[in-house]
Amino acid sequence: MRGTTEGKKGKKDFSKGSNRQAISVITVLSVVLLLGVLPEMLSAQGGGVIRGKVYDAQTKEPLVGANVFVRETSLGAATDLDGRFVIRDVPAGSYRVQASVIGYTPQIEADVVAAEGRETQLDFPLQSTAIDLGEVVVEANYFREIADAPVSAQTLSYEEIRRSPGGQEDVIRAVAVLPGVVQASAGRNDLIVRGGAPSENLYVIDNLEVPNINHFGTQGATGGPLSFINLDFVRDVTFTTGGFGVRYGDKLSSVMNIQLKEGRRDRLGGKLNLSATQFGLNSEGPLGDQGSFLFSARRSYLDLIFKAAGFGFVPEYWDFIGKANYDINRENELSFLVIGVLDNVRFFNDTEDQRFSNSRILGSSQDQYFSSISWRRLLSNGFMTFSLGRTFTAYDYLQTDSLLSPLFVSDSREGESSLRADGVFLLDRSLELSFGVQGKRARMLGDFAWTPTDDSFLDNPGITNLENTWDTTAYKANAYAQLARTFFDRLRVTVGGRLEYFNLIDDAFAAAPRLSLRYALTDLTTFTLSGGSYHQSPSYIWLLSNSDNTRLQHVRVDQAVLGIEHLLRTDLRVRVEGYVKYYDNYPASLEREYLVLANTGAGFGGAEEGFASFGFDNLVSGGEGFSRGVELLVQKRLSEIPMYGILSLSWNNTDYTALDGITRPGSYDQRIIFNLSGGWKIDENWEVGTKFRYGSGTPYTPFLSDGRRDLAYYNGARLPDFHSLDVRIDRRWNFTGWNLITYIDIQNIYNRKNSQAYRWDPRNQRVEAAGGTIGILPTIGVSAEF
Repeated sequence: MRGTTEGKKGKKDFSKGSNRQAISVITVLSVVLLLGVLPEMLSAQGGGVIRGKVYDAQTKEPLVGANVFVRETSLGAATDLDGRFVIRDVPAGSYRVQASVIGYTPQIEADVVAAEGRETQLDFPLQSTAIDLGEVVVEANYFREIADAPVSAQTLSYEEIRRSPGGQEDVIRAVAVLPGVVQASAGRNDLIVRGGAPSENLYVIDNLEVPNINHFGTQGATGGPLSFINLDFVRDVTFTTGGFGVRYGDKLSSVMNIQLKEGRRDRLGGKLNLSATQFGLNSEGPLGDQGSFLFSARRSYLDLIFKAAGFGFVPEYWDFIGKANYDINRENELSFLVIGVLDNVRFFNDTEDQRFSNSRILGSSQDQYFSSISWRRLLSNGFMTFSLGRTFTAYDYLQTDSLLSPLFVSDSREGESSLRADGVFLLDRSLELSFGVQGKRARMLGDFAWTPTDDSFLDNPGITNLENTWDTTAYKANAYAQLARTFFDRLRVTVGGRLEYFNLIDDAFAAAPRLSLRYALTDLTTFTLSGGSYHQSPSYIWLLSNSDNTRLQHVRVDQAVLGIEHLLRTDLRVRVEGYVKYYDNYPASLEREYLVLANTGAGFGGAEEGFASFGFDNLVSGGEGFSRGVELLVQKRLSEIPMYGILSLSWNNTDYTALDGITRPGSYDQRIIFNLSGGWKIDENWEVGTKFRYGSGTPYTPFLSDGRRDLAYYNGARLPDFHSLDVRIDRRWNFTGWNLITYIDIQNIYNRKNSQAYRWDPRNQRVEAAGGTIGILPTIGVSAEF
């Protein structure tokens, strides 16, 4: 573990030293870059710039001559031969921008902020529509239709995520207000989507599938304390909570598709930022006449605060993002992406209290990097995309007892190289074909040593496999095809299939058929239906920490989603959906016959959960589950009425059956979830927002009088209900050539003492609350944009 007195041997091939040296060089270059471009950024004059592209949502073909105008002004532009537009000298303020062209449904983007020194990017993927010559043009609305996700999908813009109260400008926390989504703990990004485990969520960044987008991420799952995605570089986020198309797979519950913006093409620009947890700098600018770049470097200052406050557990992190786009010509575009992450944990064991407190923490230090290069080629009535990607994560785990003797030590590396090709073609006006193929080569090496004890806060399962070493190469592949046809200009039917392959398990292949329907009952009301099979391969750590676990199969979910959506206004919609999910082949423990691994993966893990999320047990694909629910969504977009908001109400019920044949509530089974998030844009300078969250209590396992968990009542008790209120106030200043944004964000403003877990205190021989909120939490943020 880095930063501790206990040294650890280095690992062959996957040296961390070279990664850290490279990132140190990047840090120096970023400072030099900022100092070099700052004079030019400060000398810029004039108002804001709105720049973007209008294209066909299906074929990506640029739409020439589309009209783009700022509705509150007389400003506008027409797209050029590449579908691009630029609107300059836009006075500082918040606007609605509309794009329209004959033969397509007009689209409005709200919450478009123009400011001195700032370039705002907008993309308009327009849906083709039937036109009758001489008829009135179709009215524009504020909600974008997602052809590949006809159900359970929501797109959030940069501005919607940025101003979310209590969201800390984190893309994951922003989607936690959507129906059917639960944060397993208020202080972490472990998303539970419609009863699924934290390991069931897929993250995609600019066409690159990544294992996790969080600092201090959980190995084998997808959660962590906070995201490393720099929100300033996010164009929009599409989050699908079920029923997604065959393009996505190897995950069961959700897909988060993050689209990063392009850099400025007119001049160099930048931003200095100080937020609740970190500070950093951004820079962007042109690459010749046909390209652009983005770069950011950020560092946390939590370690400074934690150390000053006397905490024995001190986390620190860095993250870096670089992106470049280059248009070879009108038909060919290249995109480059690189992300680097450094997470380090230090323990200070100077006092008895610190040693005891640290003995209850599984320390996790990590290095991560992700990179990709993509080529998109426009063809007649369609396009192809080719992507080469690389993901890598190095995990160092350490947990000691109060005498500083190691209980658990793990040092492992997981790296994947991928090559994929995707195509979409419009065969005729109403028939669309999409297809793709992907191959992955993974290299994993590592070791662990675990010393189970009989102390009061470790559930000792009696496992004899206490240490292991591995060095393994694995191969994954998938292929998919999908047809979508529109009938009578009202009914869209999509049918497709996906094939998965994973060589490390005995049953290597899995096939997944899927079907969806979308029917416009009227111009304002839409009925949706989706059903199909989804498969997910077991996590690498489950297979490699115990070599007998290769007998596992793909986890399978058969699910169906039924919904109806109605537009009350062009800026206000209501949606109701119901779903059912049947789980099969979930890994379950032979030693702990009550345990299904769907009940693991959230939180920091460690001894208090018996390291269950690592899959050290002897596992078989014998777990089953059933999740069902009904969800309500009411969403108001910012329009001429300067108010916005999301109201969501969900009823969910999730059960799992382990090898002992007993059906129990899932560990994250939160029956009632209510969220109300919204705000009021008082004027161009002031904005106030609020978010209220309520969730009924989740299951937990009670304790016996000697501190052992009462496994006869596994998940047999419920935690108290959770609720909190967050408030945020934003203030903007505009100066010549630059602007300043400040905010104050107060979380849990009425000081609710939420308890989200119980654990045994061996020193006082009693049960204590843990993992809850820490009371009122005010934070401030400042950013200067040039």
